Amino acid sequence: MQQEKPLKAVIREFVEHYRLEKKLNEFKLIDKWEEVVGKMIAKHTTSLHIDKRVLYVEVDSSIVRSELNMIKTAIITRLNSYLDKPMIDKIVLK
Repeated sequence: MQQEKPLKAVIREFVEHYRLEKKLNEFKLIDKWEEVVGKMIAKHTTSLHIDKRVLYVEVDSSIVRSELNMIKTAIITRLNSYLDKPMIDKIVLK
């Protein structure tokens, strides 16, 4: 008879077995975008995605792009603080 496990342990095993942790962390960071940059900048963000430790951000305003460019380092630091290990090294603005 198999021993019962807490749901949390079963989910953790599933995530590890299917190597989903990286993708889940990407979703977590994208979900935190508004909290990190604020509602006004988030409202002007049209697309976000992560590829090879680079966060690609598309915005619909040159003013917002300029502001984001000035605070890239702070955004990277804040986003990475939500995870156990850093996941973003660079931000590319479009």
